Amino acid sequence: MKISRFKSGLAPTLGAALMCATVLSGPVAAQDTAIGPVVGPEINEARAALGRRLFFDKRLSGDAAIACATCHQPENGFADGLALSLAYPGSKGFRNTPTLINTALAENWFHDGRIGTNLNDVTRESITEDYMMNMDMRLMQERVKQDPVYVQMFADAGYGEPSNGSIRKAIPEYLNTLISHGSDFDEGTMSESAQRGQELFEGKAGCIDCHYGPRFTDDQAHNIGVPENPEIWSDPMRHMTYAAFASFMGVENYMNIRQDVGAQIIRHPADGSDIGKFNTPTLRELVYTAPYMHNGMFKNLSDVVAFYNAGGEDTPNLDERVRPLGLTFLEQQDLVAFLEALSGDPLTGPEYVWEDPIPTNYTAIENWREQTN
Repeated sequence: MKISRFKSGLAPTLGAALMCATVLSGPVAAQDTAIGPVVGPEINEARAALGRRLFFDKRLSGDAAIACATCHQPENGFADGLALSLAYPGSKGFRNTPTLINTALAENWFHDGRIGTNLNDVTRESITEDYMMNMDMRLMQERVKQDPVYVQMFADAGYGEPSNGSIRKAIPEYLNTLISHGSDFDEGTMSESAQRGQELFEGKAGCIDCHYGPRFTDDQAHNIGVPENPEIWSDPMRHMTYAAFASFMGVENYMNIRQDVGAQIIRHPADGSDIGKFNTPTLRELVYTAPYMHNGMFKNLSDVVAFYNAGGEDTPNLDERVRPLGLTFLEQQDLVAFLEALSGDPLTGPEYVWEDPIPTNYTAIENWREQTN
């Protein structure tokens, strides 16, 4: 099935597992594979500006040490450039930091897909989870109320005085602004190599069977044989973080396993059939978001394509459609060129980044008992 490159629009990798080198059986319905530029939702400018300041404010973490932007950095495609993420001081992460570009349109969140489309819920978990930002939202609300800039911005946004609920609305409004644009794929200016790569993507390599739509993802979880990252188990702080997460999510025998069980935590099928499944990542903005896979196991796109060209790694629950592709070296290079053509203009301008200082010392309020904020 041929799809014109002028209708294109692939989705940004979450720095996670790429399915682009899998071969899947059977054609995919044309309406499911329609690809084109990503169209973002309508934006309330005042609320998005408020969310942008909140996103870059370290006071939203428990010890005021990290902001959302600490791990989701604009210059790295709103990922962090690390194989495994940082975490709240005193712990370390056990997964790769996903990009936030275009994720306002995602059907679910996190590599295991444990939260659906409600960005309010995603924001709450990211702020309050102890290994993420470890914030008590009652404390956060009081911190924000002390800042006169926030008091005015919340009022301008129509939220009234600062509140937890409004914070959980404003940050998603900002995320709505992080939409891909300007890629060679969208503009119809791809190189000949990238055009050949698109033909492979839609044909011999079979990538489009799971990477389709404007974001180039089916938003489904698959086991594609990604090798485990041994650092999760060799680094006590990373292992500790995973063990705490697995215990809370009800993972059986979590102290003895040496595997990230992925989507198994959602339904806990008795046969373990969801172990090792992770969401298909978006493929946009790949040039900014290396390393790749949910655990950062591949440093560059050439390594990813070569890995799947060889048929992935044999593992229980491996998707039956993963198999050797038989791509030549030049074909692999063409496929990489196409994947690179899905990256657009970096989202690093003032409309995406809060550039003004965020002060933390304020003039004392006289007669504070009479204040209503």
